[in-house]
Amino acid sequence: MQLNKSDRGRPPRRLVYQRLSEAVEELDQRLGGLPTPNDAQAIWTSIWHLEAHHSTALEGNTLVIAQVETLLAEGRAVGDRELSEYLEVTGYATAAQWVYGHALDPGDWTSGSMLSLTEVRHIHELALGPVWGVAPHPNAGDREGPGSFRRHDLHRFPGGMQPPPWTEVEAAMVDWMNSLESISDTERLVEAVAAAHGAFEKIHPFIDGNGRTGRLILNLLLMRGGLPPALIFTRQRSKYFQALQRCDQGDPGPLGEIVARAVLDNLYRFVYPAVAGPDSLIPLVALVSKHVTVTSLRAAAERGRLRAQKGADGQWRSTKEWVHEYRSSRYSRGSGEPPTSDSESRPD
Repeated sequence: MQLNKSDRGRPPRRLVYQRLSEAVEELDQRLGGLPTPNDAQAIWTSIWHLEAHHSTALEGNTLVIAQVETLLAEGRAVGDRELSEYLEVTGYATAAQWVYGHALDPGDWTSGSMLSLTEVRHIHELALGPVWGVAPHPNAGDREGPGSFRRHDLHRFPGGMQPPPWTEVEAAMVDWMNSLESISDTERLVEAVAAAHGAFEKIHPFIDGNGRTGRLILNLLLMRGGLPPALIFTRQRSKYFQALQRCDQGDPGPLGEIVARAVLDNLYRFVYPAVAGPDSLIPLVALVSKHVTVTSLRAAAERGRLRAQKGADGQWRSTKEWVHEYRSSRYSRGSGEPPTSDSESRPD
């Protein structure tokens, strides 16, 4: 089960937040916490490819995931898209790598604060710099390039959101930065970070690239709060923008839920399978592969065909070894494909 695919049977927001809190606690206490990019390169490469693809696609980029993976892994531009589309992806990918590397180890970029304006400008410059060289914003002045705040007023957006006049952007960003200092003390970190993301988008400090930069900053803040980054998929575009509008109106709940589901999905899809040993008990949803679904695993656990334990939280947990054993028994009875190792069976 991937938590962001369908509305049917979805748990309520309160339960999503609770599951996320419990999953993070389990990761920290039993599995060693969120690994750094240096410690678990495969996890971060998979997340990196998906984030670069979906976050740019949300803004209209038409490269498909296979083209993005080839571009980032091999440096080859496959297909006949405009040069600007390839540069949008490589710029975003460079910025995302910087975020992954500096979120947990900011060095001199901050003085102990959650985020610095220098980081905000730098992320925008990394993300927009490559494409700006061939396709700058048509209305940008000489002082509105990558890393520089806008010096134009913006029209009202669909839904009624009106960014502040450009003369107020600098002050608005300082106030926004100050508001971040209390985020780590909030009970629902993920909703507070989502609200901060919505507030950034409402300021719209740059003449272009605010969505991409905002999602990069969202992930930096999540990681500094001990969470993996969130992937907002293109299929969620409508709900994501609607949630941003609700956030503009003072209700960050829908956006918080989208972000929480995305973080939880990343934990189960990438982090748990990579950090858990073969005998570590982890939720069934983290043991899904192209050969077994969470529904089939749960049914097997309930019927006693899969060795598993049901926790006080109501979740079934099993191990990679027990799932391999279960799949081997299924194959021996003539059902399904021959079992592979866990690393071979995980989705790309």
